[in-house]
Formats: sequence, C-alpha cells, structure tokens
Amino acid sequence: MFGKILIANRGEIAVRVARTCRVMGIPTIAVYSEADRGALHTRETDEAVLVGPAEAARSYLDIDALIAAAKRTGADAVHPGYGFLSQNADFAEAVARAGLTFIGPPPGVHRMLGDKQGARRLMAAAGVPVVPGYDGDDKSDATLLAAAKSIGWPVILKPSRGGGGKGMRVVRKADDFASTLAASRREARAAFGDDRMVLERYVERPRHVEVQVLADAHGTLVHLFERECSIQRRHQKVVEETPSPTLKPERRAALWAAGLAAARAATYVNAGTVEFLLAPDGAFYFLEVNTRLQVEHPVTEATTGLDLVRLQIQVAAGEALPFRQEDVRSQGHALECRLYAEDPDEDDRPAPGRILHYAAPEGPGVRFDSGVAAGSDVTVHYDPMLAKLVTWGRDRAEALQRLRAALRRTVVLGVTTNLARLQAIADHPAFEAGELHTGFIDEHLAGHRAPAEPPPEAVAAALAALGRSRPAPSSPEAAAPDPWETLGVWGRDNNKQPQRRGNADTSPPLPLTWGLEGLMKGGGSMTDPLGCGTFVWRDGDRVETFHCVRDRHVIHLFWRGAAYRIEEDGESSRSAHRPVSGALEAPMPGRVIAVRVAPGQAVTKGQELLVVEAMKMENALRAPREGVVKAVAARVGDMVSPGVVLVELE
Repeated sequence: MFGKILIANRGEIAVRVARTCRVMGIPTIAVYSEADRGALHTRETDEAVLVGPAEAARSYLDIDALIAAAKRTGADAVHPGYGFLSQNADFAEAVARAGLTFIGPPPGVHRMLGDKQGARRLMAAAGVPVVPGYDGDDKSDATLLAAAKSIGWPVILKPSRGGGGKGMRVVRKADDFASTLAASRREARAAFGDDRMVLERYVERPRHVEVQVLADAHGTLVHLFERECSIQRRHQKVVEETPSPTLKPERRAALWAAGLAAARAATYVNAGTVEFLLAPDGAFYFLEVNTRLQVEHPVTEATTGLDLVRLQIQVAAGEALPFRQEDVRSQGHALECRLYAEDPDEDDRPAPGRILHYAAPEGPGVRFDSGVAAGSDVTVHYDPMLAKLVTWGRDRAEALQRLRAALRRTVVLGVTTNLARLQAIADHPAFEAGELHTGFIDEHLAGHRAPAEPPPEAVAAALAALGRSRPAPSSPEAAAPDPWETLGVWGRDNNKQPQRRGNADTSPPLPLTWGLEGLMKGGGSMTDPLGCGTFVWRDGDRVETFHCVRDRHVIHLFWRGAAYRIEEDGESSRSAHRPVSGALEAPMPGRVIAVRVAPGQAVTKGQELLVVEAMKMENALRAPREGVVKAVAARVGDMVSPGVVLVELE
C-alpha cells in the first residue's frame, strides 16, 4: 500500500479523498493556489503545498508544479480527484515518469476515451449504440457547418476533450452556428486546452443515465448499477439518484451490459463511468466515458455500502477487487443535490463572495460532503460548487422525504446559492413522480423565483437577535413597531440592488409578541444556544430556529429555508450601489473574453454586448434596453469588478 498520497485537486473532492485516506492510515498532501491559502481542504490533510497563483492554469493545471510538490513531500501516489487534470493523459504519463502511481486509469485509456471522436469510433466498433453525428478529422468551421446541416437541426456541439458540460451548446438554426461554435471553442480551449469539436444530433427531452464500472488489473470487471442524472442546468448535473426511478428491468440490464462492453473495449482499469442518453422512445446512445471518479459517486456508495475512493486506491496499488459481480447488491434509494454559489434568477450566474455562516444538515440517512466552511472565500477562479447533499432511504419516497427536510436545514449566508431551486425541484410533483429529462428545469421551473422578501416577523427577529431593539415603548401604540420602519431597506440575498419598502401602509402591523420589544420584553424569549449566528425564538409552544449574521451594514438572514439580505436604514444609501441609467455594469468579478459592440452602434434590448468569464463559466451580458452605444469601457482581457460600468447607452 502507498506510504503517502498527494491529492492534486481542491475543494470538496480533495476533502473527500483525504478522509478516506485517513481511515486507511495513509498520510496525505494537499496542494493549493494563492487564492486557496487556508482553504478547508488544506486543513484536512497532513501537509499542504503552495503550487502557484490563483489562475488554475498556473496552479492546479500546472503539471510540473504538481509533480514537484509530490516529489518534495515524498508522495508515492497521486489522486487527481475530478475536474482539472483528472482525465489528462499527459498528467497520468508525467506521474508515471516521475516514478509515482496515478490513482486512475492508465494513460493509454485516458487518451483513448478522453477524446470523444476516438471514443465514438471505439464504441461503434464494439457494438455500443452512438448518437448520429460527425466525428471526422476535419474540424474546420465550414466542415462542421456542413455536417450540422447534413445531420439536421438541432445539433449539439461538444468539445472533443474534457467533460462537466463545459463548452457544450445546442444550435437550433444555421444563423446561430458560427457564433455558438466560436463560444464553444473558446470555453473548451480555456477549460481543456483543446478546441476541437464533435457534432451530434440533439435528442429532445432525453434522460441522462450512466453506469458505474470498476475494474482491476487482474481481469475482474464489474458494474455498480446505474445513476439517473437528468436534472441539469447548462448541461451540468444538479440532482442525481440511484436507482433510476422509471427504468424497466430489461432496459436497465441492457444499460449495464452496454456499460461493461464499453469498459471491456477500452481494457479499462480503476473506476470509471459510462454515460448514456435515453431517448423518449426508449432507445439509448453512448455519450462518453468519464475516466475518473464522478461527482455523484456518493449515491452509489450509499446504496452499495462500498467506498469507491478506497477501491480506487487499492486497485492502483495492484490489489484485486475483493468481490465479483454476483457479490454486489444495491439496497434502497439515494439522492444527491449539488449546492452551487450561483444565482438561478440571473441565468445561473456565478456568485462569488465570503461565506459568513454555514450549517450542514444532519440526521438518519443524511450525508453532506463539503469543500467550504464559514469564512471561506468563494472566488471567481474555480467551479462554483460548494457541497453535495446526499440522502438515503429504504425506497425513493423515504429518500426524497429526507432530502426535502435536509434542504430546509442547509444554511449558507454571505453568498447567493441555488438552494431555493433545489428545494423547488425536490418539492415538484413531476420530480416526485420520476418524470425526468434534461430540460426539466427549463420546463417546470423557468418562472421560479426565490422568496422576494422576508416575513415581517423574520425581520423583527433578526434585528432583535443582533441587538437592534429600541428603548421600551412609551405608549401602547409604539409597542409593536413595524420592522420595515426600523429597517428601511430589504433585498433577497443575491447582492442585487435592494428595494425600498414602505412602512405601515404596505406592511400590516405586527402583533406584540413579534414586535421588536415583544421579542425582547414580551411573552416570547430569544436564546442563542447554538452560537455562530443561530437563534431560537420561543413563544409558548411555538418555536422558530433561524440564522442571521451582520456584515458591516448588511444583515444576512436565513428563515424557513430561504436566505435574505437586509440593509440597515440610514446606512444603506452609503453601502448600496446606485446603477448608472442606461449602463451595463459588471454583475460579478471576472475577465472580459469578448466585446460584441462598438461606440455608435445601435442595439436592441437583450442583445449580447460582452462576455465575462467567471468561475469557469462564460456569462453573456446583454443590453438592459434599446439604444445607441455611447462608450465601451472594457477590452478583451480586462479583469473587472462588480458594479464597474462596461458599456454606456444613450
């Protein structure tokens, strides 16, 4: 077995690998960038090594720096996690050349399956069905356009290398092909260093189902059943589960067999995932093989009782799998939600910032894998995923019930998250019925918005909890002040411009027990037994647990499963940003990667003006109204901060 393992990753997966190694008695080394100094994953390992600046290309993607860190610390193996270099054949080869063991498939397997063009050809030869498309060697724009017209609209563009939905885009008409192809190439080049594209027919309303495979170097190959990953945004998974809720037994068995056939064709070793697209007519097609551990592997662990990271390490050390196919059982049902720092109300725009308060749910059948903690900075440099919430039950109904309860107990204050969307997905009747497809969010939650304003009693409780109560009232009329009158400004916790509320004419007066003085002096009582901004309000048999924390002139409040941002009256005018009329501002910190307009150009409302890259995602910024471009204040390559004016309109 290995004497020391370097974890060539960050965040949640680095923490996950470190914890299994600790159980196995194997010391670990974390690597970190300057932006991740003091990050949670560096505190979960025995050692931590700085490998470069914040930019991923000069730190987590720097092969030489990672190998040097492994040698300097005496590691004899490297675990790549997922993302970054986990599917990079050059990295696997560099690890081997350095005399270290790469915990994953051999370089040749990475090279064979990491290229979607070659993988499609290999699978077709092995009898695994593939989606009709184009995987020829000529990747010129003109050839791809001709191929798209031949395949028929809509088509989907896919980077030949990489995964995670990066660079994938659907094109529905010829007029959009050139601009979409350029954007896909840019994103692929930035994420994977390779802008070659594969074209496939876009299957409408498909489901995404994958098969987990595991193989050792002694000839044993098994599947660990399937996972349903159909709830997605931007072609990236959001909710996963196992088993798939509606597969018929014969279709399920056929998928398992196809997954094994794909792994066998590639002479696969270690853990991997074979992904398939299921069409509404029941046909299924090969998508790709992810030659690494998947983000959603915990649901398989929950139902099989296996530790996939431990098995990865044992296989890499040359050990045989301790079981065969007939020994593996799947029991119960498991669901996983990915918690992201992003704003679903703004086209899933990344939402960097500092986490001020963080509470993980607990309970029977609940697992919470996190890469951050209170005080962690969520930067623009990396993927916005914060954590994964996993629940297990004896059946899907119990697992879903536990998921809903756990989501209500998950608290993140300081950054905007997709928590409200996850709650909406879990509560939706179509999700409960297992009526899933990759367009689920667009179809069922397109108009969904997080709660716009906190209830008055929540505002009162937050102000009282943080010491904002007034002197004792001098008259009965003053005993129940309107919290809006004290507060003045409120806003949902999304770092947007807050809106000013009225007072008694737009908010009903509060009963005494919920007034500020009522909270502190009336029939109820306020306690803080849990600390860290967690408060309990009791009034007879009524109990409310809520969370709030002050950050300068802003109170961040979590109440009944929703997060809000409250700006204190009198101070909000100094801290709140006032947008320039007719201006397009940077909504987040990031790097300008495209400018679409020039001064004097007429634009329409919603027209794309610039593209800003943040947290490994491209974000199109559009005109707030029609007009003529007065000035463009940004150039390609500029780093911009939130609120900076990028384009002025007149």
